[in-house]
Amino acid sequence: MPSLKDLRNRIASVKATQKITKAMQMVAAAKLRRAQLAAEAARPYAERMEAVLANIAGNMTPGTGPALLSGNGRDNVHLLVVCTAERGLCGAFNSSIVRLARERANALMAAGKTVKIICVGKKGYDQLRRQFEKQIIELIELRSVKQMAFSDADPIGRKIISLFEAGEYDVCTIFFARFRSVIAQIPTALQLIPAQFTAAESAGGAQAAYEYEPSEAGILDALLPRNISVQVFRALLENAASEQGARMSSMDNATRNAGDMIKKQTITYNRSRQAMITKELIEIISGAEAL
Repeated sequence: MPSLKDLRNRIASVKATQKITKAMQMVAAAKLRRAQLAAEAARPYAERMEAVLANIAGNMTPGTGPALLSGNGRDNVHLLVVCTAERGLCGAFNSSIVRLARERANALMAAGKTVKIICVGKKGYDQLRRQFEKQIIELIELRSVKQMAFSDADPIGRKIISLFEAGEYDVCTIFFARFRSVIAQIPTALQLIPAQFTAAESAGGAQAAYEYEPSEAGILDALLPRNISVQVFRALLENAASEQGARMSSMDNATRNAGDMIKKQTITYNRSRQAMITKELIEIISGAEAL
């Protein structure tokens, strides 16, 4: 049975840990507000650009659009862009994204496809390299980024396009966590190349007719590369909000668990102390009666 000193040290250690987890929860809550606003502000722009591109692509003859839209006609090499956090202590946030990417990679490899992986964030790289070290072609770290900006996502988008133009892969998919609430972050896979768009939004009446200048193909040539950077930026913003939400929730749980441990250890300490006092009293009374 541990001594009273050991129990006191254990209680003090848990209290110190509780202070740290409480502080991390408060910091995550402060960062979450800013990250959530940024993610929500980026959604309308990304969705509207997707709607415009879907409208233009729907008016074109199949197979006549740019390669970023229609692909290169092959489906042999797949590039998986896995976006995770640079730090841990955020619950299952990183592992849920990695699990989705791992399942996709295993399914593609089982079908005889070649898989290449770009890891954006060190935590995803640490988990994926155990099984897919040979498939990982690059690690992109975001350690110096305090608040995500489009300038952080644009180089990643340009890297994806340059690899496609060089014939390094045929299909590109990005993996991230879409922020829904503090306790709900949804792992998401979004295909970037060839571009896939949801059905064009219908207004419940006759569809408006659009005329494009200079031409539909010219607009696609200009917008499709930017759309890839926009989608990467959106994924990074969603990840930033999801990470802070997951960290806030996990640190809250850790603080509660530390409180429960302190209560249990305190009860054990009080019982041990009472037992020692009772034992000493018995020894004193027994010695007095012997005299």
